[in-house]
Amino acid sequence: MKTIWITVFLLLLAASVTQASKKEKVEFRNDAKNRKVEVFVGGKLFTAYIYPDNMEKQSLYPIMTASGKFITRGFPLDPRPFERTDHPHHVGLWLNFGSVNGLDFWNNSFAIKPEDKHKYGTIKFRKIVSENPAKGKLVTSADWVDVKDQVLLNEETTYVFEGSGNLRTIERITKLTARQTVTFEENKEGLIGLRLDRTFEEPATKPEKFLDANGIETNVPVLNNDGVNGVYRNAGGVKGGDVWSKRSPWVALRGVKDGETITIAILDNPNNANYPAWSHARGYGLFATNNLGGRAFDKNATPVKIVLKPGENLVFKHKIVIGGDLSDAELNNLSKNFK
Repeated sequence: MKTIWITVFLLLLAASVTQASKKEKVEFRNDAKNRKVEVFVGGKLFTAYIYPDNMEKQSLYPIMTASGKFITRGFPLDPRPFERTDHPHHVGLWLNFGSVNGLDFWNNSFAIKPEDKHKYGTIKFRKIVSENPAKGKLVTSADWVDVKDQVLLNEETTYVFEGSGNLRTIERITKLTARQTVTFEENKEGLIGLRLDRTFEEPATKPEKFLDANGIETNVPVLNNDGVNGVYRNAGGVKGGDVWSKRSPWVALRGVKDGETITIAILDNPNNANYPAWSHARGYGLFATNNLGGRAFDKNATPVKIVLKPGENLVFKHKIVIGGDLSDAELNNLSKNFK
């Protein structure tokens, strides 16, 4: 009898493990009126691809865990209590850069004065190219333009959404094709970025100031630190704010929100330019990875400058992982399998 119960237990355990690792159904729901495509995994809202007319880029916003907790900041689209109101260009998950033919695509937002708009670039949504829920794949098209609406780059981005158990992943493959000669000059403002919920920030102990790409000071005041407990780490064992400017195939951020341990990681891909990328992760809630930073992060780095002639393209591939208390070994394995 004891043997029978052990066998039953093992069968149930195996079934549980299989169920936990089984990929959940992905569903896309188009809302053209509100200019977004909602992404559901296992019947629950995971995120939405948003392309509003009043934003200077498209993004995934909001982003939620498998249990339904927000990992992204609400401000400026849907502010929540005790959030910082700095950097209004930090919305959800996005990709752009601070120096493309001398134009700043990263810092552009409604906060830029009209007389300064010529210094900035905008990413204009063009269309939803295709949807394949069976593969969790959404393909979109956009153009990188200057203030006169002249196209520098065509962008085709493929998002692959997956979920199993409490694990959620977003793979973003971004293909940028030049429509004129385009130069990417090393700059710290890039490349793929997340702006996160207060939980994942480091506790604020004093007023702080940060400089943007143009040397403009941004005041970051002391805020309510209740529940604020984010800690960064990278594949090299570096922890906390020291991950900034370090190169690593992955950087992770761990926090506990409403009793749930949550790990968020950004994985770089070996085929990306300047792999492994420099980390542009800040304790105030910006979590970014930059393949084009170079000497903006490390004065001893090899200079970064990429020039595309018309018709040439540049491809970046990154993966966002959202799970529980993920270990270094688990993250190393995810990174190893991200080919």
